Amino acid sequence: MSPTTHLWLCGGLRRDRRHLLPTLGLPPRLGPVLDAHRRLRGPYTATGTLLRAVMPGVLTSRPDLVTRQDAEILSIAPELTGIVPATRETLTSLAAPDGRTRYYSRLRTSRMSHGIAEFLRDHVAGLGPRALVVENAEHADETDAEFLAIMLRRIDPDLLRVVLCTGTAGLPDGPLRDRAEGSARRLAVPPSPVVTTPPTGDGTPTAEAYVRGDCVSDEPELIAAYDALEPAARQRLHDERAAELEARDEITLRYGAIPFHREHGSDAAGAGAAALQFAVDNCSLMGFYHATIELADRARELIGWDQPERRYFMVTSRLTTAYAVLEQPWEAEKLYEEACRNSTHPVIHMGAAYATGMLYTRHYDPERIDHDRARALVNQAIAFASQFPDAKERLFQSVFMNNGLALVEVHQGDLRKALELVSAGIAVLDRELAPDEQQLHRSVLHYNRAQVYVGLDMLDEGVAEYTTVIGLDPNYPEYYFDRGNALRRLGRDDEAYADYETAIRLSPPFHEAYYNRGDIRAERGDLAGALADFDYVLELDPAFVDAYVNRAGLKLADGDTEAAAADAAAGLALEPDNAFLHTIVGQIHAAQGRHEEALASFDRALAQDPQHIAALAGRAGTAYESGDLALALADLRSAVDLAPDAADLRFNRAMVHKSARRWPEAVADLESALSLAPEDPDIRAALAECRTAAVSA
Repeated sequence: MSPTTHLWLCGGLRRDRRHLLPTLGLPPRLGPVLDAHRRLRGPYTATGTLLRAVMPGVLTSRPDLVTRQDAEILSIAPELTGIVPATRETLTSLAAPDGRTRYYSRLRTSRMSHGIAEFLRDHVAGLGPRALVVENAEHADETDAEFLAIMLRRIDPDLLRVVLCTGTAGLPDGPLRDRAEGSARRLAVPPSPVVTTPPTGDGTPTAEAYVRGDCVSDEPELIAAYDALEPAARQRLHDERAAELEARDEITLRYGAIPFHREHGSDAAGAGAAALQFAVDNCSLMGFYHATIELADRARELIGWDQPERRYFMVTSRLTTAYAVLEQPWEAEKLYEEACRNSTHPVIHMGAAYATGMLYTRHYDPERIDHDRARALVNQAIAFASQFPDAKERLFQSVFMNNGLALVEVHQGDLRKALELVSAGIAVLDRELAPDEQQLHRSVLHYNRAQVYVGLDMLDEGVAEYTTVIGLDPNYPEYYFDRGNALRRLGRDDEAYADYETAIRLSPPFHEAYYNRGDIRAERGDLAGALADFDYVLELDPAFVDAYVNRAGLKLADGDTEAAAADAAAGLALEPDNAFLHTIVGQIHAAQGRHEEALASFDRALAQDPQHIAALAGRAGTAYESGDLALALADLRSAVDLAPDAADLRFNRAMVHKSARRWPEAVADLESALSLAPEDPDIRAALAECRTAAVSA
């Protein structure tokens, strides 16, 4: 009997796939059959529907799961506000659209999807096997597609069997298709015969059914009836459906079906544009960037440059932010150029100059980065800001633009000048604004100053500044993560550990925080805890090579050479020139007595990084075992030069000197090693032996 797999039903009409489902021997469904068509509710159409369906039961049986993932749940299904308590609001999440100066990372949706995948996994574990059936997967927004790909990869089909359903065209190219082809068994669904009959009589009821289904049906009869209507009749149906959906007061309908119907209703330029504006604003602020682009492109058809401010702030600025975050800065630059060609409004030119400068100093690939051009553009924006007639607005905009100039200074290496600019901005806002004004932007300035301090190795000042930021915005997880990194550099590992734990608690699954916590656990000797963290990091991100390095090293130290070799191979498949992994392979070969293979691996590591201390020490040890004292001594000299305070390296070099009967050199190295590790009995015994031999020589 073949093992259980996830399924992909491909082909036919939706009714054909519906008829096939009962024949597949699926366990009971988790929630209804989900429709992922993004026209219904935009981002997370399917995921949000599922959360709304299961939430009453989970709140009763496992309220702890809801508390653990409340931020993800409310971001994906905001209709649950008031039912699910919000415990992790931040200045960013609370900011109004016109007050937002920080945007979410493109990684946020992935983290949220991992959180919901774990939420569902743990919920279903208490229910027994379930099936999750998702229709119209080929029409899913990128957020749902990302979530479904994560479910296919991470969730055991014996626990929760995912069934993707698509039409004949199948899934579009992308991560979901790639994952489905690797993790789901594809079943072709034969189409039922399609009998087309010419519409007779009044087709309005049939067309009305199509519109009331938000025009996602694939039934030919419904589509034909809709197409046969006069334009005015179609518009009337869309108006009625939009009004019906608006009366339900469900915000995610305003990301999908409502703007669609208003666009196709009788007032596209008015109600349609307004509906799109709401959707674009909210999707942008939530970090749903693919949806932002699709919605804003539709808005471009309705809002022209005869409304320059609305066109720029509603369409262009949202589009450009999305393109920049999604690493397509050239698309953003084209839109800024378009804005400057079509408007003489100084605010638009200021914004375009500033943002284009950020593209050239931050977002473009290295070969297109041009900090001098960025500086010229940001200076232009600063000049525009200085001309605002309102004193308070002039002050705020000038500080904001100079903050951009500080970033250029950082990228050009003048961190002192950057610190001066950011500190001046903080002082101006503290002097001129009330404490509750522009809180988000002021927290961003403090965060930027913390980063500059750390860049200047002013770590105590950096930690203090991060602490100030945390006081302003205590639920923002990245602040704790960054402060933890600074604390580690100061050697304050207990405090860093606490900050990583806080970042983990406040954030959806955040693999970097687990990785750093695992590092500290490994240094503390907590092998099981460190391995658990690195295991989880690789579950979240199987391409995170550093986790393979650390996990392989721990497994090797624990004597599990087979597991260490498997991790090293997996990491090298992703990064073939990784010096750390070649070193681990060399150490494995050395432990197995395969000296030639070990030397070859250490050589590969040192070809990538000639100053890799572990590779130098490993090759020296292997050379010593092979009788090549000259190579061993040369490598250990290099290693000691790089790490003069490493007692083990001086001890090993002393052993090479001892084998060559160079007693004074051996004694000198052992005396240095003992000063570094005065409690080490092996060093003390070797020193006594070599001193005796030196006297006798």
